[in-house]
Amino acid sequence: MFSDIKLLDCTLRDGGYYTNWNFDDDVVDDYISAMNKLPIDYIELGYRNNPHSEYLGKFAYTPKSVLSHIKKLSDKRLVLMINDKDTEPKDVPTLLQPICDLVDMIRIATAPEKILHALKLAEEIKKLGLKVSLNVMYMSTWLKNPDFMSNLKYLDGVVDLLCMVDSFGGIFPDDLKKIVSVVKENTSCTLGFHGHNNLQMGLINAVTAVECGVDCIDSTISGMGRGAGNLSTELLLTYLSENGLDVNLNVVGEVVSLFNPLLEKYQWGTNLPYMISGAYSIPQKDVMSWVSNRAYSFNSIVRALDNKRTNKKDNAKFPLFVANENVKNVLIIGGGTSVKEHLNAIKEYIKKYNSVLIFATCRWVSHFQDCDNEKYYVLVGNEAKRMKQNISKETFVGKCILSSYPRLMGTEVPDFAMDKTFEIDKVTFTDKYLDSCTTVSLQIALMLSAQEINIIGYDGYLGGVLSEKEAKLTMENRTIITDFVKNTNKDIVSLSETLYNELTVKSIYQFL
Repeated sequence: MFSDIKLLDCTLRDGGYYTNWNFDDDVVDDYISAMNKLPIDYIELGYRNNPHSEYLGKFAYTPKSVLSHIKKLSDKRLVLMINDKDTEPKDVPTLLQPICDLVDMIRIATAPEKILHALKLAEEIKKLGLKVSLNVMYMSTWLKNPDFMSNLKYLDGVVDLLCMVDSFGGIFPDDLKKIVSVVKENTSCTLGFHGHNNLQMGLINAVTAVECGVDCIDSTISGMGRGAGNLSTELLLTYLSENGLDVNLNVVGEVVSLFNPLLEKYQWGTNLPYMISGAYSIPQKDVMSWVSNRAYSFNSIVRALDNKRTNKKDNAKFPLFVANENVKNVLIIGGGTSVKEHLNAIKEYIKKYNSVLIFATCRWVSHFQDCDNEKYYVLVGNEAKRMKQNISKETFVGKCILSSYPRLMGTEVPDFAMDKTFEIDKVTFTDKYLDSCTTVSLQIALMLSAQEINIIGYDGYLGGVLSEKEAKLTMENRTIITDFVKNTNKDIVSLSETLYNELTVKSIYQFL
């Protein structure tokens, strides 16, 4: 049963969702060399895409020069993918004619409702003498889609492989058996299976698929792939080795080690948010973005997923924040270390000028509990959790402010602050990053009609190359500050050193 199974490794294509389809040349060459020594039948290298407006790396386009180089190194059948949603039949000659002598099969990623369009692409690809696979997504929804099932008959004689994609990673073996049975009633096409690993069912589902007569199984090194990732090639090969397949496990170990630095950097794999998205068939594109965002805790991601699962806009709504004050001096306190470095000066300053304090983050709030100043706490992302760590019911004084309803990540508020929590109606100075702590802080300052808007703890990130998260936050804050100054004609004064050139800088000590 397992001796005839075809294996397709799609590490470079699917793993590209983490690296933006950039891989070091030496890593690619060593990967190809390892594949040559393993019982892998197909290697899927990447995409052929029409030009995109944003930057995509080498294997999002897989140029002819790259393919020619790999073709010389590889003795496996080479595969590329095109996206149905981005490709029309008229695009096929331009995309594929230059490389049709270098690859063996083109896979078309498509949704069930787009299968007839995908078949038009398949017909054009067949004219070039290439094999065609349809990778049809959202497998867990197929039995609820009779139109899709009835359209499968049109694959016969055109499509060489129908790869069933468990997009949500939520299929169980009994589900898979039912789906394969119905699919076989509607098409004689050879079948493949691509399992995501949200619920860690990749291997058992692959084994079940083979037992049901599926002929080709997808996998990736270390499970590298979008979101929670895929069935890992090394696990599949280990299982098949124990069942009689001749596998050089030393080579398997070498290729896994090759990708370990990428695993350490990007940390793909399942976790609670991905498990929830798999169990309830929630697309993991958003989850992948949320998990990589420094402002979102697992709690907030789980809350957002639970709202999606129950079809709620948000899990809580609060009274609108209404400010009747005409405040002279506001100080927005960020999370930078300058707050701690200048703590005594800040306390002297806010006492002298009776500053209203707006905490963009609760990182330093415990240091200000002995201050009588009016206080506002911005609760965005992970800040409710941080607030509970730094303030107790007994020491809490002030108001908590939320972004506008409904909130992307749902709502979390400490129990002791429930009756002192409000939400802003809307942001008036920008249409970007509406759930940012900085955005909400500046909107509060506007609503207080603050004459002087000061900020501290927005240091920026010193040192060499920024991490991806640091770079994103820097760009976010710069955009917010620029929009605020431009659209309100108000300056924001940083009272400490900052790398944000958009801020006016003055020393806190000149005011003491």
